[in-house]
Amino acid sequence: MEPRKEARTPRDTVARPHGVWTTPVRGAEEQWGGEDSPAAPSSDSEADCGSADGLWGLPVEQTARRPECGRCSRPQKVCLCPFLPVHPLHISTHLYIIQHPAEENKVLRTVPLLEACLPQDKCKVKIGRRFSEERDTELSTVCRKSGTLIFYPGAEATNLEEFILDSPVYPSTIIIIDGTWSQAKDIFYKNSLFRFPKQVQLKTTISSQYVIRMQPTNRCLSTLECAAVALSILEKNNSILETLLRPLQALCSFQLQHGAQIRLSKEYLLKNGLYPKPMPKNKRKLRKMELLMNSVKI
Repeated sequence: MEPRKEARTPRDTVARPHGVWTTPVRGAEEQWGGEDSPAAPSSDSEADCGSADGLWGLPVEQTARRPECGRCSRPQKVCLCPFLPVHPLHISTHLYIIQHPAEENKVLRTVPLLEACLPQDKCKVKIGRRFSEERDTELSTVCRKSGTLIFYPGAEATNLEEFILDSPVYPSTIIIIDGTWSQAKDIFYKNSLFRFPKQVQLKTTISSQYVIRMQPTNRCLSTLECAAVALSILEKNNSILETLLRPLQALCSFQLQHGAQIRLSKEYLLKNGLYPKPMPKNKRKLRKMELLMNSVKI
C-alpha cells in the first residue's frame, strides 16, 4: 500500500498579538485539510471558522502565580518555614537526588523541603530520565566512587545497617531516585551509571507519614523519608529523622485540614477489599497485585 500523501489546504492567516499562546488541536489537519476533506466548507462552517479565528484578536488574561517562599518553595500563605530547622543540618554525607522530570512541577513535593533542611553543598538535585558519562561527568565520577550507595529495593540490595558493618569503606555519598515507583524503576534500569554504586535498601518498621499520597505498601517511604532514615543511620544521629520529618508532617496536616483525604496504601486496600478499580487484565500487573495482597516484596 502506498503511503498517503496529504495535501494541505492553505488558510487565511490572522494576525495575532505578540505573547498570545496558541494551542494546536490534535487532528486539525486531518479534519480541515488533506485529500478527504471537502472541496469547500458549508456556510455554517465558514461562519464558525470565522468566529473562531476572530478569538485570536482578543486579549489573553494571564493568571498570576501565587508568590512562593524562597526557602521551602511553598506559596507564602502556606509557608512551612516555621517547621524547618533554623539553620541547615550539619552532616558529612553527600546526597544526590535523581528526580524524574514529572516530579518537578508537582505541588505536594517533598524534595524542596529536604533541600531546605540540608546544606546546599551536601544536597544536589539532578533532573532527567537518562544520564551518561558524557552528559554528566560529575554524576559519573560520584557513581564510580567506592563510598557511594544507591537506594533501590530488590533482591540484589543489601540492608544499609548490614552493609555498614561489613564494608571496609564507610559510605560518604547516597543516591536516591525521586519519582513514582514505575518512574524510579525506569531510571534505575535504563542508566548504566547506576550499576556502579552498591545497591542498598532500608530495613525499617516505620510506616510512611506521607499520607496524602498513595504508596504501593505501608513500608514504602517518600523521598524525604528515605533520606531522613538513611541520614540518621549514616550520621549516627536519631534527631535528624525527627527534624526532617517535621515539615512533612506539617504539610500533610495542613492538607488534611483543607479537604485532602488520607490515602491508604494499595496493599491495604487490596487486602481489605476496598480497592476502587477493577483488577487489571494485564498478567504482569495482575501478578503485582497478587504479590501486594500476599505481602510479598516486588
